[in-house]
Amino acid sequence: MNQTGVRWTSEQVLALAPDATSQKAGSRLGTTGQWSGTGRSEAGAIWGLCKGSGSKPYQTVVDITGPAYKCSCPSRKFPCKHALGLLLLWVTDEEAVRASAEPDWAEQWLSGRRSRAEQGSGETGAGEVADPEAARRRAARRAERITSGALELEQRLTDLLRGGLATAERAGYGLWEETAARMVDAQAPGLASRVRELGAIPGSGPGWPARLLEECSMLHLLNRAWLEIERLPEPLAVTVRTKVGLPSPAAGEPVRDHWSVLSQYDRAEAKITTRRIWVYGRETQQMALLLSFGAAGRAPQLSLPVGTVIDAELAPHLGAGQLRADLSGQFGIPIPMGSPPPGGPVASAVEAYGRALSDDPWLDSWPVTLTDVIPVPDGNGWQLADAEGGSALPIAPSAISRPGLWRLAALSGGGPITVFGECGHRGVTPLAAWSGSAFETVVLI
Repeated sequence: MNQTGVRWTSEQVLALAPDATSQKAGSRLGTTGQWSGTGRSEAGAIWGLCKGSGSKPYQTVVDITGPAYKCSCPSRKFPCKHALGLLLLWVTDEEAVRASAEPDWAEQWLSGRRSRAEQGSGETGAGEVADPEAARRRAARRAERITSGALELEQRLTDLLRGGLATAERAGYGLWEETAARMVDAQAPGLASRVRELGAIPGSGPGWPARLLEECSMLHLLNRAWLEIERLPEPLAVTVRTKVGLPSPAAGEPVRDHWSVLSQYDRAEAKITTRRIWVYGRETQQMALLLSFGAAGRAPQLSLPVGTVIDAELAPHLGAGQLRADLSGQFGIPIPMGSPPPGGPVASAVEAYGRALSDDPWLDSWPVTLTDVIPVPDGNGWQLADAEGGSALPIAPSAISRPGLWRLAALSGGGPITVFGECGHRGVTPLAAWSGSAFETVVLI
C-alpha cells in the first residue's frame, strides 16, 4: 500500500503510456537498480534519479494527483519511459520509494504546479479576448473561407456522383488528398478530415460503393448545414461549427463529481494525435469525454489511470448532444474504481445511440455499457450477445484484429461480462470490460 493508502496496479501505470514502445521501456526501468535518490511526499509526489547514457542521471518527478510528469530527459513523450519506470517502482516496491523531504529540483516544479492550481481558474479575465472587435473580424474572415471551401466541396461531390462512383476507385487517393488540402486552405480541418476518410473507402472491400455513398451523403449534409447555419437552432449550430473544425471552448457550468476513468486511447490523424478519455460521474450519472492533443510528434499531455476514480471538476462544452468536457480542477489522488458503471442490455445501448443521432446526425459513436453479454463469433466477425438471449450487437470490423478482442474472450470464458465501449453504425468497439467475479478493469485498447 502506498503512502496515501491507495493501491495502483502495474496495468494502470502501463495504461498511461503513450505507445507500446514506451510500455516496454518503462517496464525495464521499474527496478531498484536503475534508481537513486527516490522519495515520496504525503502531498502526492514521487521523485528519483534514473541512470542514463550520460554522466548525469535524469531527474524525474511525478505529481500523482494529476497525474503530471517532469523529467530532464529529451523525450517528447508524456509520460516518458523514466516517469513510467518510477511509477512502476512505486507501485511494486513500497520500500524503494520511501517518505522523505522533496529535493530542491523536484520542489521547484511541484510548487509551481501548486501555485498555478491555486490561481488558475479563479483569476478574472483569464479567458478574455484582448481585442473583441479584431477577434470578430478574424472569425468573419474565417467563416467566409469555410463557406468558399464548402461550396467547392459540394461541386466536387456533385461531379463524383455525376461521373459515377466507379471513377473514385480509378482516380486513386491523390484526388481525395488534393481535395482535403483545399479544405485545409479554407481553414476547415473538420471537412478535410472527413474527405480523407472518404479516400480510404474505394476498393476497401465488398460493398465499398454503398459505404462511399453513405459517407458522401453525410458530408453533403454537413456542407448544407454550414451554408444554412443561420437558420439552425443554436445548439445544433454549435455542433456544426465544431464538425467543420472551428474551436469549441468549454462554456458550461463546471461540474464536480467522482469520475470513474473508463478508457483512454490515442488516434493519430495527419500531424496531430488525439487522446480520448471516457469518464463516468458516480453522483451525476453522466458520461464525459476528455480530449487532449499532441502535435508535431508530441504525445498528448493529459493522461489518467484507467480503472481509478478522480475527484475532479469538469467544464462541459456546448452543442447538441455533446459529451466533451475539459478537466478544470482535480482534488486529491486517484483511487481504485470499485465497480463498473451501470449499464443495460444490447437493446438499451442501441436505443441510446439512436437518441444521440437525433441530436447530432454526424455522430461517429456513443458511449455504452453492456451488462451480462457474451462475446461470440459470428461468421467472419464477432458480436456481443445478451446472455439471456434476445439481441446481439456486432463488434466493429476495426476492432476484430486487435489483441483486445482476445482479452475480451478470455475474460468471458463463455460467461456473461460487463463491457464498456463506443457504439457506432458499424457496431461496437469494446474499450474496457469487467467480469462478474472481480471488478478489476481490463483494458481492451
